[in-house]
Amino acid sequence: MQQSLIAIIIIIVTVTAYLLMTKVYTRFPNPILIPVLTTTILIILLLIFFHITYEEYMIGGKWIHSLLGPAVVALALPLYKNRHILLSYILPIITGVLIGLFSGMVSGILIAKVFGINRDLILSIIPKSITTPVAIQIAADLGVEPSMTIVFVMIAGFSGVILGPIILKWARINSPIGKGMAFGSAAHALGTSKAFEYGELTASISSVSMTLCAVLGSVFGPIVAWVFHI
Repeated sequence: MQQSLIAIIIIIVTVTAYLLMTKVYTRFPNPILIPVLTTTILIILLLIFFHITYEEYMIGGKWIHSLLGPAVVALALPLYKNRHILLSYILPIITGVLIGLFSGMVSGILIAKVFGINRDLILSIIPKSITTPVAIQIAADLGVEPSMTIVFVMIAGFSGVILGPIILKWARINSPIGKGMAFGSAAHALGTSKAFEYGELTASISSVSMTLCAVLGSVFGPIVAWVFHI
């Protein structure tokens, strides 16, 4: 009974925090104020202030986390509605996703090696641009702690959402196809949520790119690690 009450309170607090941060973002649409980021920071501050452990938070947090799968599946709707356009651009989408996937993996490895980061952390970085559920499995296959991979996945997602619009504007990329591929292949689910702000087509392309990154990343991740002798 006590655990059920704790779970309900945690869910209510988390959802309320997200709705509040959404209102803030609507009022001040700055990339650094995206609800996922600000809500995460707010929840962390609350946990620290009230001395609540991660395990205690997850009594209720696990129910919110369980919605991640259905949320990803729900992306099938804009995919279906824009399926004809997607099929027309399937070759450039696959090409763009492959370039984004390999550049993300290789750049992470090279930067990590420059700074002398140890082997386990380098392996944790490889799947950083792939959606969390798949990245966790890739990390497990590479023999490293998935929790570190989750951290890098979140960093990639947040940085992509915050810096993505600036980079796209600087590079003068105005095409919904280009924007969708950039967000989906570099910032996975967080990028796809941001892509919805640019329209349904951009979101659809981002969803396809994210999915392709997940599938291809699970295949090429171990190969990239082997090529770089990690």
